[in-house]
Amino acid sequence: MIALGVILLIVGFLLKIAILWTIGIILLVIGAVLWILGSVGHAVGGRRHYW
Repeated sequence: MIALGVILLIVGFLLKIAILWTIGIILLVIGAVLWILGSVGHAVGGRRHYW
């Protein structure tokens, strides 16, 4: 999810498409939150680890 967010950020920036930029930021934040939750030991989506 983090990688997809970064890709959308780059594509949105290069093509000047604001919606891709916004979706990229949202995916990047959600991916980072899930990654942090998974790394501290909380189960995310029924899984013990989230990468």
